[in-house]
Amino acid sequence: MPGIYLHIPFCKQACTYCNFHFSTSLRLKEDMLKAIHKELLSQKDYLQGQAIETIYFGGGTPSLLSADEINRITELIFENYTVSALKEFTLEANPDDLSPAYLKSLRSTQVNRLSIGVQSFHENDLQYMHRAHNAQEADYAIKAAQDAGFTNLTIDLIYGTPGLGDAGWKQNLDKTASLQIPHFSAYALTVEEGTPLHHSISKKKTKPVNAAQAASQFEILMDYAASIGYEHYEISNFAKPGSYAIHNTNYWRGLPYLGIGPSAHSFNGNTRRWNISNNALYIKNIFENIPVHEEEQLTRIQHLNEYIMTSLRTMWGCDLDKISKEWDEDYAKTIEKSSHNFRERNWLMQKDRKLILTNAGKLFADKIAAEMFIG
Repeated sequence: MPGIYLHIPFCKQACTYCNFHFSTSLRLKEDMLKAIHKELLSQKDYLQGQAIETIYFGGGTPSLLSADEINRITELIFENYTVSALKEFTLEANPDDLSPAYLKSLRSTQVNRLSIGVQSFHENDLQYMHRAHNAQEADYAIKAAQDAGFTNLTIDLIYGTPGLGDAGWKQNLDKTASLQIPHFSAYALTVEEGTPLHHSISKKKTKPVNAAQAASQFEILMDYAASIGYEHYEISNFAKPGSYAIHNTNYWRGLPYLGIGPSAHSFNGNTRRWNISNNALYIKNIFENIPVHEEEQLTRIQHLNEYIMTSLRTMWGCDLDKISKEWDEDYAKTIEKSSHNFRERNWLMQKDRKLILTNAGKLFADKIAAEMFIG
């Protein structure tokens, strides 16, 4: 079943590594929320009446919204979309926003899952990334959320920062385990063009990222997570059994979703579209009834290659029987043949008719998928 993603494009300050669309000025916040309301109404037929399974507030920093603002958006969704199947309602939050008073107010909303942007429990890492919170606030926010009754939690962690040694990375993982968090995501620090981090490194003002260090910490991560009962169900995601992120898992399964807000993406099974990444222009176009998105029609081969890429990232793997049934048996044979070299290198394994990355292969997931693409 499909989901709705809402992009809230505001942050208190810019993290050095972030290349998502956001603004540190809240000047347009009220107009932005009105525009998001209007886009929700204008796109209510996009999912063709299918029952919504998940709602996800991402950003940016959605925890800059008040409970009343969240409720007004939620009420609009409930009035105009089929929500009888709703299972998961996620709000991304920064630790410094999660005061007891704010958490109490969130209990009056439909939010039942918090995604907390911890990134690290070490002060040096947070300063390097120019995060708005400190290490003490990261620890406190998780405990405060649990005390407020939010048991469905996930946190984000980043590894590979120049000042983070292997011992420090293990301490982050130990802390995650000790807090009994059912789900976490872990990402290698990447240097994207146009970010402050990229500029600072290019000017030799900041230490560069060490790819070998990041790879080593990814291996530590995989071994550690398995040792304490977390399932590595997607390249960057780890969960206790039964605690998978439904919204993101549905992305990887190729299910439809509607994206609302500037820079948000949508997919209905046949077409993919993306909204403009400009707050002022998004608001202007919405109120002047000018389309705010571009769109492409996916070919069958593009759809197949997307399936190869996303399915290989998961523990369930790339299903050759599915490819044979939904595309063509010849494609399934070609993909199985192209996987042979990776199986010989122990980067892929084959279980029945499913191709699954090994731990060694997870270090090269994008390369493997690209070489298995059709056409």
